[in-house]
Amino acid sequence: MKQKSTSQSAFFNLRVLIGLFTVLAGVFLALIGLGTFSGLTASSAKAQQTHKFINVAGLPPGFDCATIHELGIDKQENLRAGSILIACGESPGGSATSFGAQVLNTVTAPAAYGGTDIDIITGTDSITHPTQSETYTNANPDNPNQMVVTYNDSRTASANYSGASYSSDGGVTWTRLNPSPFASGHGTNFGDPVTLYNKPTSSFFAVFLATGCGGQGIGAWKSTDGGVTWTVGACIHSGSSDDRESGVADNNPSSPFFGRMYVSWNDFAAGGNLKVRYSTDNGSTWPNERQLAPASPFIRDTQITVDKVTGDVYVAGMNEGGGGLAGPRSNKIYRSTDGGNTWTNTFTGANFSAPGRANCTANSYFVCMYSPDTWRHMGWGEPAAYNGVVSYVYAQHGAGSDAGDIEYIRSIDKGVTFSAPIKLNTDTTTRAQWQPNLSVSDTGTLFSVWYDERGTTTCSVGNPAVPCYQMFARKSTDDGVTWLADMAFSDVISPLPGQPDGTVQPNYQGDYDYGTAVGTNHLSSWDDGRVTISGQSQQDVFFDKEPTGAAGGIPCTDLVSFQVRCKHQVGGDRLQAKVTLTNTSHSGQQVTITVDGNPNVVTISGNKAQLQIANEPLGQHTVELTDPAGCFAPVITNCN
Repeated sequence: MKQKSTSQSAFFNLRVLIGLFTVLAGVFLALIGLGTFSGLTASSAKAQQTHKFINVAGLPPGFDCATIHELGIDKQENLRAGSILIACGESPGGSATSFGAQVLNTVTAPAAYGGTDIDIITGTDSITHPTQSETYTNANPDNPNQMVVTYNDSRTASANYSGASYSSDGGVTWTRLNPSPFASGHGTNFGDPVTLYNKPTSSFFAVFLATGCGGQGIGAWKSTDGGVTWTVGACIHSGSSDDRESGVADNNPSSPFFGRMYVSWNDFAAGGNLKVRYSTDNGSTWPNERQLAPASPFIRDTQITVDKVTGDVYVAGMNEGGGGLAGPRSNKIYRSTDGGNTWTNTFTGANFSAPGRANCTANSYFVCMYSPDTWRHMGWGEPAAYNGVVSYVYAQHGAGSDAGDIEYIRSIDKGVTFSAPIKLNTDTTTRAQWQPNLSVSDTGTLFSVWYDERGTTTCSVGNPAVPCYQMFARKSTDDGVTWLADMAFSDVISPLPGQPDGTVQPNYQGDYDYGTAVGTNHLSSWDDGRVTISGQSQQDVFFDKEPTGAAGGIPCTDLVSFQVRCKHQVGGDRLQAKVTLTNTSHSGQQVTITVDGNPNVVTISGNKAQLQIANEPLGQHTVELTDPAGCFAPVITNCN
């Protein structure tokens, strides 16, 4: 047999390769003609789009949008996470809606709890960046007239999302800090407010998420003059993905941990672990970090509190069941009896149904109280502790179409076992109640405040002509054993505020309001929609207080008369005002009598509260009972 030469074999292989190439070229052209590669190209482009890189104020340049779920950004509540979702196209920003010239249609009612509502957002805002909500209220126990409320404030977004207002007269008047002192010192401020008071140094502390503390860590600012001026403090935690911080200070001189301050949060750089840090040097350093719960299952940091007698510290957490309406919720309680050094999960509650009407469309992990995308809320509440009794309020879905009820549970063994839930709202409607807070006084009275729709039949986002919710409250005078009636706390039924800021997610109306009892008052602030800008109801922070005394507020029905007169005397007239009540049950509480716009706080003695002002000038004077409000018309009297 004749053998092929090497040259012949090589030539043959070359001819084969050329032939194969020709065939493949034909197939390739045929596929192009059929559009096959155009489909592949589109799929490739779509895959590349998930790796969109963005630049957001306060973020390192080139953030990869494909890492949103991996980093737990979709579970975070803070405004930085919201900015990322907006920039990545995962969520729209808020937008303004004009309703034209309309009269604010509020429904007034005598305030059964509390006094006159005060808008603490002083000054002006534009409809572009008007959002102020998510409040943390506190006061100086040595001078309760000094009060500070921190909140999220978008007026200079996206450069800063922090704000605060202070009062020097017990909450009668307020001054909004302008510009925000928390916009510098720790980089870009992304909100999530906490207000602490440290008694040993007579100092307020404001705590926010800040880029200067590790990228998205926890920074502090300090005030020694009642919240008027602030200096930059320590980084409580230098983290890249912190969220939902809460804080508390032990201000009981008899406590073994007097002066210690605690901050809890979720660390999403570690998968969402629930953590606590504490300071033993009055906030100068925060080196002591403890993990309360691992990343799985995810336990949300709800709020932290300290027992006002024993100094034990409690953190309320929530297993959100993977999020959404379908995910069942369960409450967790963690306790430390040694000043935050060691922690025990003392209680895990039974599953309950999530409050809300629909999964939020901007981020379906969260549930919204209003469809399609307004007021995210997962049932979060607030704990309180007094002499070994631990109380907790939260929200869950009501029966049938009722989107939310307020539940209370109580432990008498330091958080190990709890009573069956008691529903605090006693309305018979299917309207919703949600986002409660709870405070306990130094005498063991409890006061819970929440958002309540019972006085309305419908709500419309941002529409000032449609009343939606009123703040309701309920009080216990025996540390939760029994409760007085649930009654209105705010003075009007507020419209549902919109969220017109394009740098903030549309479902943001605030995630919590932290209530506090200091001195003789329970203090609470909330997100209110009664103030309009450019025809739209938007978010302002309002404040009110309720005396810690045993009585349950001062209803108008308990007031017999309000009398004003001028009494002539040598050296000048004396203005006299007197409030008379039906009985002595309110003795020791306070009312506010305002003369020509100047408030005067008067203590009730027996069944009367009397104000006398000597040497009033001649002429007319307007005298009003402004706390409680709405019970009597203003009195105009002449001193001549």
